[in-house]
Amino acid sequence: MPTLQHLDALEILDSRGRPTLLVTCQLTSGQQARASVPSGASTGSAEALELRDGDPLRYRGLGCRRAVEHVRGVIQQALSGRAFTSQQQLDAALLELDGTPDKSRLGANALLGVSLAFARACALEQGIPLYQHFARAAGLPLTHLPRPMINLFSGGKHAGGQVAIQDVQIMPLTATSTDDLLAMTYAVFYAAADLIRERYGMRLLRADEGGLAPPFSGSEAMLGAAVEAIERAGFKPGVDVALTLDVAASHFYHDGHYQLEDTLLDGADMVDQLGAWLRQYPIVSVEDGLAEEDWAHWQLFYQQSHRQALILGDDLLCTNPRRIRHAIDQQAASALLLKVNQIGTLTEAAEAATLARAAGWRVVVSARSGETEDDWLADLAVGWGGDHIKIGSITQSERLAKYNRLLFIEQESGLPLRPVE
Repeated sequence: MPTLQHLDALEILDSRGRPTLLVTCQLTSGQQARASVPSGASTGSAEALELRDGDPLRYRGLGCRRAVEHVRGVIQQALSGRAFTSQQQLDAALLELDGTPDKSRLGANALLGVSLAFARACALEQGIPLYQHFARAAGLPLTHLPRPMINLFSGGKHAGGQVAIQDVQIMPLTATSTDDLLAMTYAVFYAAADLIRERYGMRLLRADEGGLAPPFSGSEAMLGAAVEAIERAGFKPGVDVALTLDVAASHFYHDGHYQLEDTLLDGADMVDQLGAWLRQYPIVSVEDGLAEEDWAHWQLFYQQSHRQALILGDDLLCTNPRRIRHAIDQQAASALLLKVNQIGTLTEAAEAATLARAAGWRVVVSARSGETEDDWLADLAVGWGGDHIKIGSITQSERLAKYNRLLFIEQESGLPLRPVE
């Protein structure tokens, strides 16, 4: 039975240069582990509170010293010396200590850092890889590696808003291993880089998650360029490589209308636009195609398009069991984008995944725009049987750490890549 001996935390910087937390957990067995906490740019209103200091003279108010002190102080004092039979028991203690529905007392970033560091320390104590520990703790078999959705072009909040939609991603379909999939991705990415250099005279300027971000004239131009890049790389769009789309529609939704570049659309018009893209381009997943509270049009989009593509909820669901149950009841989605820091602890995120699975949904385990070189996300996606994983592009060390971890797990475990259905 793991006994927690000591907790510590440090304010570090994420991939955008903004503060986040690194938490250290030491057990009485002597095992010690660290985990760092990601942070999002495109955030849903129902996300758990990421505690920031609010001091405008330091990191423009984004400092995390208060969250650090909560780990070192009230959380350390309450948990030190206690034995925990499971991850669920540790997380329950954290939630009781915070006592708020949105983690606003201690901060979801502080709670998640402790939750993750404890899990990693327990894996070390058992002498097993972290992905095996995640699977064992969740009572799940290890069956496959998730098939990545990989950023190619970015707009929206990830790239200064030069186009409305946030990300166009690629998903290689014919690859039978992570190794092959990344090689196919490399070919498409650099074909896209050649394309934008020719068309825009532009070098490789990258958005938050490593996607290319040229000054496209609009969303249609971004989608068209993605198809052209696939073809330039020698692949057949929709056969060898498909597109997945992160619309992040909440961020261009105001007063009941969607401002899609120069066009103002109501909810029904937006559903029609999404349907037109599905017919015109080889898109197999649409994330946040409608605003997070536009439930009626989520239902309409699902009714019209769920047989053509995954209807994937991010801001709509916020990895929140209450919102997931509502979306299931309303038939508003067919897949969950799982971001652990949206809800605050591993146990709550596992509940969200279980609900989605029970409804027949797919689960897409996702990184955030603000990441670190920590690679626990790859282990989580494998251990929890994620259908897909969203890490970002194949550039920038905070993204590559996770891809490289998937390559290592593939070699070590011999698990197959999830087949395309």
